[in-house]
Amino acid sequence: MSKKSEPPIEVVCPCCQATLKVDAQLAVVLSHHAAPVAGPDVDLTDAGRLLREQAERREEKFQKSWDAEQKKDDVLSRKFEEALKKAKNEPIEKPLRDFDLD
Repeated sequence: MSKKSEPPIEVVCPCCQATLKVDAQLAVVLSHHAAPVAGPDVDLTDAGRLLREQAERREEKFQKSWDAEQKKDDVLSRKFEEALKKAKNEPIEKPLRDFDLD
């Protein structure tokens, strides 16, 4: 019952540089230590410019959504008219039901 325990193996992930401690006998991960994440490389002197750019992007997205919402009624009515024309041109068929397939 007293097996000689081997020390855990430390493995470094090549992708994320995290450190894993693995027990070879049990084939389980004993612990995981994530690699430290570097913060964004932003110079505080550019903070004003970054805020203006973000505000411009927000305004642009809002304007696009506003325009889409204004045109929504026209788009839906045109889609309905096209579907109605298509339905009028197609012959009337009896709908296929599940038990008709038996």
